[in-house]
Amino acid sequence: MYAQVHTAGLFGLNAFPVDVEIEASTGLESFDIVGLADASVRESRDRIKSAFRVTGVQFPKAKVLINLAPADTRKTGSGFDLAITMALLRVMGVVKEEVLADSMFFGEVALNGDIRPISGILPLTILAKKQGCRRVFVPYENAKEASCIRGIEVYGAKHIRNMILHFNDRELIEIAKPYEPTDSSFFSSLDFKDVKGQQSAKFALEIAAAGGHNVLMIGAPGSGKSMLAKRIPSILPKMTFDESIEATNIHSVAGLVDKDEPLIIRRPFRSPHHTVSTAGLAGGGSVPRPGEVSLAHGGVLFLDELPEFSRQALELLRQPLEDKKVTIARAAGSVTYPCSFMLIAAMNPCPCGYFGHPSGRCKCSMKQIHSYLSRISGPMLDRFDLHVDVPSVEYSELSSELKEEPSEAIRQRVQAARDIQNKRFEGTAITCNANITSDLMSEVCVMNDKAKDMLGKVFDKLGLSARAYDKILKVARTLADMAGREVIDSKDIGSAVQFRSLDRKYWSN
Repeated sequence: MYAQVHTAGLFGLNAFPVDVEIEASTGLESFDIVGLADASVRESRDRIKSAFRVTGVQFPKAKVLINLAPADTRKTGSGFDLAITMALLRVMGVVKEEVLADSMFFGEVALNGDIRPISGILPLTILAKKQGCRRVFVPYENAKEASCIRGIEVYGAKHIRNMILHFNDRELIEIAKPYEPTDSSFFSSLDFKDVKGQQSAKFALEIAAAGGHNVLMIGAPGSGKSMLAKRIPSILPKMTFDESIEATNIHSVAGLVDKDEPLIIRRPFRSPHHTVSTAGLAGGGSVPRPGEVSLAHGGVLFLDELPEFSRQALELLRQPLEDKKVTIARAAGSVTYPCSFMLIAAMNPCPCGYFGHPSGRCKCSMKQIHSYLSRISGPMLDRFDLHVDVPSVEYSELSSELKEEPSEAIRQRVQAARDIQNKRFEGTAITCNANITSDLMSEVCVMNDKAKDMLGKVFDKLGLSARAYDKILKVARTLADMAGREVIDSKDIGSAVQFRSLDRKYWSN
């Protein structure tokens, strides 16, 4: 007897359809799986046999052959278990073929028959919808995540017994309700009102949030660099539905989705330790998994103690920062993950952290300081749009009872600037000023005569690179948007240049 059940596999973010073909015939009892299945797929034979015994279902005494088509594509993971189980139940006559035709099945089967959750359920559900399936059957714990996709029925099953009862109309599984995030889930609980002083740094981060710019903060230990960085998500614009789905896809593949709040609607904030490997940062593995740069997609990647990261890891960031994507090549194929993020970095000005501090506590030699700062290469430094000096907070500011501006007020200004950008770039792939392409620079970053004259003098005097020139123009464009100006003024150029002066202060010699 022959039967076919639909499922899907994953390679990176790319889901591909898989047909589980089963043929059962008389002969010596056996159970074989073909179709370039890896060890985790082949081991499903033992898991399913055990589940059948525990459930009280008689395994077919026949020669059973399972083919995972297309046979020339490698299949990995335990997510095919449920589809193979349904194919076996079909050839046994437990379920009818017509009820399986417009469904897809995903899930791992435990030895006792439980259906366990798997990673990547969101891209699998999206594929099922594209393939024209009316319904998907997933593990119960994955049902809320799959229900984020509209236009397809999602059924969450706890045990293969539930599947048998459902397909025999004895005890129907309820359709999962579409997931709706709550308003309280949108923004971080950390607030800028908790940060005393640092008005210049706050303004710089507001500019960065408004235009999606990269920021390097330099200051002594305890000046509040990490405190400021962790509050950036609270002033970023609300994610659109498409952005949420794209970010959730990446986290779903990585197995990092919260089962209670599966849709990522709060912009990601990733802060890897400085000992992170290049594979941990960019992604990797025999089956390529997303790294920190991709997990930060749509949000913030914060690198604290920037010079402590390995040179290889820092240089690896240069291409993703420009291309907004990272490609991982393996023998089985290459995978491309999106990685459009704001890079926020913090560092001390010297090994002890107190170079230039008013207290004069720094005891580092100039050779030590130079060696420490030289860990950040010129090309890497050039990729930061804003360089921010974060001085130590004065006692008068710390002890002041005056209330600081809350994140909500800052976010409203940021959102207003982003609305201008969204209207400007409507119909293009550009989402913010930081991503303006070179062919649009002259059209978008229009300057008046004073601004042109100022930028020309600055370019010649400081010996700026072409990239630095573009960065200054993009930041000036954001400043003009925040002020509601269509044409960039000399004030905007002056402020943008001021926020690129620390490389001259610390790296000039």
